[in-house]
Amino acid sequence: MTSTGPVLVVTNLDDPTTDLVIDELHGRGVPVVRFDSGDFPATLSFAATITGEGVSGSLSTPSRTTELGRVRSLYYRRPSGFVFPHLDEQTARFAVTQARYGLGGVLASLPGCLYVNHPHRIGDAEFKPSGLATAAVAGFLLPPTLLTSDPTAARAFVRTHGPVIYKPLSAPLYRNVDGVSCTVKVAEVAADEIDDEVSGTAHLFQQRVDKVADARVTVIGDRAFSVRIDSDLLDWRTDYDRLTYTPVQPPPGLTTAMLRYLAHFGLVFGCFDFAIGREGQWWFLECNPSGQWAWLEPETGLPMVAAMADLLERRTT
Repeated sequence: MTSTGPVLVVTNLDDPTTDLVIDELHGRGVPVVRFDSGDFPATLSFAATITGEGVSGSLSTPSRTTELGRVRSLYYRRPSGFVFPHLDEQTARFAVTQARYGLGGVLASLPGCLYVNHPHRIGDAEFKPSGLATAAVAGFLLPPTLLTSDPTAARAFVRTHGPVIYKPLSAPLYRNVDGVSCTVKVAEVAADEIDDEVSGTAHLFQQRVDKVADARVTVIGDRAFSVRIDSDLLDWRTDYDRLTYTPVQPPPGLTTAMLRYLAHFGLVFGCFDFAIGREGQWWFLECNPSGQWAWLEPETGLPMVAAMADLLERRTT
């Protein structure tokens, strides 16, 4: 029997996607407990025991208390980190570690809980080399790719496979001289632009796909929502005002490959990005296990919020 317990939603305060999903769940009469890991320990507390039957106990927010053993699903979105500003640096570092492995470990061990997605599995899937290797095994078409810290190898790759683009392996925020946040962007790179500074860390170079459009496929449970994105941009995420959206059917076998990819990482949700080549091929670029998706529903009419609510309510599992 499906649990009638609550859905736990772990995210930051400013998350419009989560707001939509919670509204849908509330409309169905499904109880929801929302909190941010950054609330701990100021306004979030827990008491858990571990026995032969697993984790039990309670978790309390200012407005709700829930039994950990009755949680039906946990929607792990984009919580803020643990912070202890009132402590000195060394003590705060200790407290953060205890919170991460204590509260974090409890939330990752709930019995009978459906995770969307499990935080440990998200961490595994965020490594781009692992994602690309898994995509190749799953049957996707991949552009030639080089991961290296060797400038000579990088220059040779560009000369052989050009045009080539550079991609960051992860995208931490930088702050420019004015204090404004920015990220390292995807950009085309020439062989003569690669200098010895490449040896300072790891880099990802990939042959640029001669594309006519992009595609974002959001997989929620066993449902895939495919959207063609037309623009003249190398990276469509740099200017949403220049995009047009069209629901499309993916090529035969692609949905099966995406489900195979997610199963490898133990995920039930993922946002897949593809470049559509001039001959109609869909080239795999990446899968984000915590990607944004809700903005596509009003643009396309695809019932994605309802699908996510179905999954969290456990109508489809």
